[in-house]
Amino acid sequence: MRRTASVNASRAASGSAGSIAPAPVSVRTLAVAVGAMASEIRSATRAATARIFGPAAATVLGTRGVTPAHAERHRYRDAMTAIIADAVRRMLPQVLTDLKDLVAIPSVSADPAHLSDVRRSADKTAELFRQSGFDDVRIVREGAGMPAVIARRPAPDGRPTVLLYAHHDVQPTGDVAAWTSPPFEATERGERLFGRGSADDKAGIAAHLAAVRAHGDDLPVGVTVFVEGEEEVGSPTIETVLATHRDLLRADVIVIADSGNWDIGRPSLTTTLRGLADCTVEVRTLDHAVHSGMFGGAAPDALTSLCRLLATLHHDNGDVAVQGISTATAAELDYPVDRFRAESGLLDGVDIIGTGSIVEQTWARPAVSVLAIDSTRVADASNTLIPSARAKVSLRVPPGQDAHQALARLTEHLQSHAPWGARVSVSDGEVGGAYAIDASGPAYDAFRAACEQAWGVPCIDIGVGGSIPFIAVFAELFPAASILVTGIEDPDTRAHGIDEGLHLGEFEKVCLAEALLLDKLGG
Repeated sequence: MRRTASVNASRAASGSAGSIAPAPVSVRTLAVAVGAMASEIRSATRAATARIFGPAAATVLGTRGVTPAHAERHRYRDAMTAIIADAVRRMLPQVLTDLKDLVAIPSVSADPAHLSDVRRSADKTAELFRQSGFDDVRIVREGAGMPAVIARRPAPDGRPTVLLYAHHDVQPTGDVAAWTSPPFEATERGERLFGRGSADDKAGIAAHLAAVRAHGDDLPVGVTVFVEGEEEVGSPTIETVLATHRDLLRADVIVIADSGNWDIGRPSLTTTLRGLADCTVEVRTLDHAVHSGMFGGAAPDALTSLCRLLATLHHDNGDVAVQGISTATAAELDYPVDRFRAESGLLDGVDIIGTGSIVEQTWARPAVSVLAIDSTRVADASNTLIPSARAKVSLRVPPGQDAHQALARLTEHLQSHAPWGARVSVSDGEVGGAYAIDASGPAYDAFRAACEQAWGVPCIDIGVGGSIPFIAVFAELFPAASILVTGIEDPDTRAHGIDEGLHLGEFEKVCLAEALLLDKLGG
């Protein structure tokens, strides 16, 4: 059943899906009416002021340094904001129900055991957009890739088309026993909704639903929704999907709802992202395992050798020691050390490594991390020198450097620093480019204005240390489009971690800002 948002008072009493009556009055018509009412109220206020305090006071109150045209625009803007905010607020309970339904589907794209769940997640996403007034909804996939959802509502004559991106796949849960509540049962505690994917990035899907439903049948722009199902495994087929369906996905503005905001209460526009390159390094020192008492001390074991090799990746102060990796310029924002320690969970007494400010280190400089090691488990250990060991090494690439070149420098470093003549082999893993966005122009101005109206404070430009490699693909295929990377998460979202949670107050503002953005882009 088609669900249409209503921005007037005509609604069914039930809050169940499909109970929202179509709006007979458009958002814009209602905004004009409310703006006129506000004008009458202001006129009466000025008249009363003149009677009490005199004509001069009324003149100051009435003009405040703006022209009648400016005043009219402000009245319309204020009325529009109030109406859309009310519509979003009314949509929110159903949107949160839909989000909980999505979280209940364990769409872990990295686990073959959950492939059917990824398909169920795509089906559910497609269903939600059909219920939200999208007649053209299709599920697509290329080769062995995961299913993606494309939903389209055409633009009114002369209006732009906006592409709204999110992804419906999620990360593995890690140790389920460590979660406070089951990861695939969305649970509200305090100000947050907890569950895997509650923020990253099923909240992105929910935000798009809220923004579209807030406008009902009166969408001011064309909207194309693209929700992929393999972002958490590096989007291996997204370039093919985008190229194959290029005509369906063509847009004037692209909104990628998969980033974070600077803080609770402070909206942000992401303008730089680091790239990603990882590899697996294997160290071999023996052709078979031997007794540690008989041969230890003269023959090196592979795990000790691997540890020494990995230790060469950093200088003693924590700076990356790999030659040929560049640095970029970070935004001039103050990220207090105390805040960083709290948000990262850094233990008391543990040093912050590296040089430079926190934003320089996390947004504009390289970072090398050891993500995993394959070796004998402690529970299975014996007094044996193991012949081989391997590790997965991740490199975050600063904006401005080619990720493939950076991976080549990392490989060269590992191969040239083999301890004690150990045999070192390196196999390439995932590679995704860094990106820097020129966030100037009407679409970016519209987004900043929408954020300021939704939060009541100015939007700030930030960098992000994480990676969204496919942004470069969007930019290549749609060079004329403005790309906006917007925030769903906050510093304590814990995406990818235990107890991932969505801040519900911030989520409402995210939904409002996107709904306002659609209105502003419609002119």
